[in-house]
Amino acid sequence: MALKKYRPMTAGTRWKIGNAYAEITTNKPEKSLLAPKKKTGGRNSSGRRSMRYIGGGHKQHYRIIDFKRDKREIEAKVVSIEYDPNRTAFIALLEYTDGEKRYIIAPQGLQVGTTLIAGDAVAPELGNALKLKNIPLGTVVYNIELQPGAGAKLARSAGASAQLAGKESKYAVIKMPSGELRRVLIECYATVGIASNGDHQLIKQGKAGANRWKGIRPRVRGVAMNPVDHPMGGGEGKSSGGHPRSRTGKYAKGEITRKKKGSDKLIIQRRNGKKLAK
Repeated sequence: MALKKYRPMTAGTRWKIGNAYAEITTNKPEKSLLAPKKKTGGRNSSGRRSMRYIGGGHKQHYRIIDFKRDKREIEAKVVSIEYDPNRTAFIALLEYTDGEKRYIIAPQGLQVGTTLIAGDAVAPELGNALKLKNIPLGTVVYNIELQPGAGAKLARSAGASAQLAGKESKYAVIKMPSGELRRVLIECYATVGIASNGDHQLIKQGKAGANRWKGIRPRVRGVAMNPVDHPMGGGEGKSSGGHPRSRTGKYAKGEITRKKKGSDKLIIQRRNGKKLAK
C-alpha cells in the first residue's frame, strides 16, 4: 500500500492524494472474465429518474469475481494483481492447475507466484478459503459467506476484515469491521487475511471533476433549495431550516432506520455497543 502526493502544478493537484498502485502488476485485464456494464444515468426501466446526482462517467467493464471459491482442493497460482474500477479493493487473477482462470478479491500482502487453495482441510494461510469451523480462533478473515454456498457477502471492501471470536454449536461468532458481534453458520466459507488497498480511505480527489469521472454529479444541499423543493429550503440568508432531514422529511441524524428482520436473533451486540435481547 502506497500513496502518491502530487506536485501543486494546478488547483486540482494541490490537495490531491492518490494511490500509487504499487501492488498492481498489470493494466490489462483477462478478457475471458470481462462482462459489459451498462450505465443507467440514475433512470429506471421506465426512463424516469429514480436516483439523483448520477450521470456521465468513464466507460467500464465488469470483472467477474469468484466469491464462492467453489473450486475446491485444486491449487491455483497468482498470475497478477489488478485494479478493478467496480470496487475499492484490488483483485487477483488465479490460474488453476487445470488451466481455468478466475478473479478473487486480493488479500493484503499477496504476491504474484503464490499458490492458493480452497477446501475443507487446507491450511489457514493468507488467501486460502475454508470453512469457519476449520479456522483457528482469533484469525482475521474477509469475504465471509452468510449462507453456505451462496458466496461471500461480508467484509469485501478495501481494508475490511473480521475476526473469528468464538464457536458455539452450529454457529461461529464474528466480530465485524463495524464492531458488531454476530453469529454466522459454521459451515460458511471465509478467506484468511485482510482485503487489499487499505489506504483507499486516505485518498483525496483534489477536484470535483474526479467524481465526475466516476459518474457522480454535484449534490445540491437541502438548505440551498427553495421551500417547495426541500423541508430545509428557504429562509433569509444561510438558515439551517431546523433539524437536518431528507427530502421526504425523514430525520437524518439519531433515528434508527434499520428494520426488524429474522437475522436479528443472530446479532449478539450491535455496532453501537448495545446488546440485543435474546
